[in-house]
Amino acid sequence: MKTKIQEQFEKLYGDGASLFASPGRVNLIGEHTDYNLGFVLPGAIDKAIYVAVKPNDGKVCRLHSVDYDETIEMDIHGEKPEKQWAQYIYGVANEMEKRGALIRPFDMVFGGDVPLGAGLSSSAALESAVGFALNTIYDLGFGREQLAKIGQMTEHNYVGVRCGIMDQFASLFGEAGHVIRLDCRSLEYKLEPFDPQGCKVVLFDTKVKHTLASSEYNVRRAQCEAGVAVVLRHVGGVESLRDVTMDMLDAYKGEMEEVVYRRCRYVIEENQRLLDACAALEKGDYVTFGQKMNGSHDGLSKDYEVSCAELDFLADVARTNSGVLGARMMGGGFGGCTINLVRAEAYADFLEEISDKFSHRFGQTPRIIEVNISQGAHRIA
Repeated sequence: MKTKIQEQFEKLYGDGASLFASPGRVNLIGEHTDYNLGFVLPGAIDKAIYVAVKPNDGKVCRLHSVDYDETIEMDIHGEKPEKQWAQYIYGVANEMEKRGALIRPFDMVFGGDVPLGAGLSSSAALESAVGFALNTIYDLGFGREQLAKIGQMTEHNYVGVRCGIMDQFASLFGEAGHVIRLDCRSLEYKLEPFDPQGCKVVLFDTKVKHTLASSEYNVRRAQCEAGVAVVLRHVGGVESLRDVTMDMLDAYKGEMEEVVYRRCRYVIEENQRLLDACAALEKGDYVTFGQKMNGSHDGLSKDYEVSCAELDFLADVARTNSGVLGARMMGGGFGGCTINLVRAEAYADFLEEISDKFSHRFGQTPRIIEVNISQGAHRIA
């Protein structure tokens, strides 16, 4: 893909381009904790968006998407482009200018190998790649955390997605052999070791679209806020579920709906599971880490109720295979992927077992995506 991007740039705009990459991400544990100001544990992966870019002497930017095979001209001070892929580039440039940068016109060609529709954050990878590239070629001086916020605000203000910051943060801060324990309240982070020798990380994409995800996301968020409001009547200084302990929740359980209690219980327990999982990683204990992944899926399925039949089926099959250390749904829910930590010697047989059993049950095979934890945004040439 890198070579293809460079060759396409030379064909369209001549030589002299700089080449950058920014990866997609997986989240090992910590789901629906971000908007409750808890912890997440993402890692950058070895699938990325690649951007070739060079300033031009004209009055507009010239952009080409390799994946869509489309070319447009764009004035970053003019109307927002109609093409959604161009809106990400337009948004990043405008968010940079809001922060005092001067973005002169440029030529850009981009494309990637982040699987689309699997919840691996190709959009955040694009925002991060564009931001990192423009920051470098124009020597703008933004730090990686600022670039993550620029990407997040691009989603909010130009694409219409009210996302958290995890995806952009992982794409920019990722390191090979490490996952990122990110505190979503303070944005403090710690690189935790993740190099499970003799194991592989693989995703099984159910190909089920998240038809309920956006509406149910708002419901879950409101339920969590309702639980916080009950506790706040008795305990001062409580701003989110991050501030609520299980003892507090249990003390005032009688004042909230049972479903609200279960939603809040899941979030509090998931934050603790993540911290316990990180402690296991620091000891090189991937068996315990896998057990925490399993616990995460159980909580998401039973207490938070954001799973679906296909995700539960994949997790259940994984539990019966002694070569699988852990398996859980990943992402917002109601479809998408499971993420699995599998011993290398059991890997081939497990993939065959999953494909056979899933196709027998649901009439189609899941998409199999093997990933390796890799480095974040960087310059290639």
